[in-house]
Amino acid sequence: MLLVTNLHKTFKTRTGPVTAVDAVSFEARDGQITGLLGPNGAGKTTTLRMLYTLMSPENGSVKVDELDVAVDPTAARRRLGVLPDARGVYKRLTARENIAYFGRLHGLDEATIARRTTELAKALGMEDVLDRQTEGFSQGQRTKTAIARALVHDPRNVLLDEPTNGLDVMTTRGLREFLKHLRSEGRCVLLSSHIMQEVAALCDRIVIIARGRVVAQGTPDELRAQYAEASLEDAFVKAIGSDEGMTA
Repeated sequence: MLLVTNLHKTFKTRTGPVTAVDAVSFEARDGQITGLLGPNGAGKTTTLRMLYTLMSPENGSVKVDELDVAVDPTAARRRLGVLPDARGVYKRLTARENIAYFGRLHGLDEATIARRTTELAKALGMEDVLDRQTEGFSQGQRTKTAIARALVHDPRNVLLDEPTNGLDVMTTRGLREFLKHLRSEGRCVLLSSHIMQEVAALCDRIVIIARGRVVAQGTPDELRAQYAEASLEDAFVKAIGSDEGMTA
């Protein structure tokens, strides 16, 4: 489970400080997929980076399974599997070698790495590329490799930043089924996306961020009811304000 409380982050610019995240609070529960939505520049990626310890908030806290990230970031990272916005893989290594390298970084023994690699390759449908050098991989193959290496240590909490960005239809469908599988295992999945069809198909709860603040949260049905809209997309546009919605 992830518990985010009153996160705040500003950045210095030539024209003065810019607030990227302003008092953001929400909960992502075990056995659920929580969607993190917002227009471009809303603060989604900055929020995720604070969750997985790449950035430190100026105020607020993040707890991963009751562990305070600021107090024990190493222990918190062990409980997190992260697909960041930048998902470069080591091009000179095969997919298997990429996964094994991350397994060793997490302190796994070779037998465990081999077992987890086999399990993840089967679940992600990447067995046919496992022993190919990743240079020349398609976007979908790179994304699958990045997800597998993020999950090799069997984390209970999974953070995914735009996981289907740039993927073809069949790869996207396969990845959605994989995320449902993670949910069925009782894991906590936090998914950042701007694709409304994806969010409607996958998410149990949704957190909407605009201008660095949480402007709405709840189940898809609750959000549609709150904004008196049959469409989740229309409810989203109302929640963030129609002007921003045009650039989401």
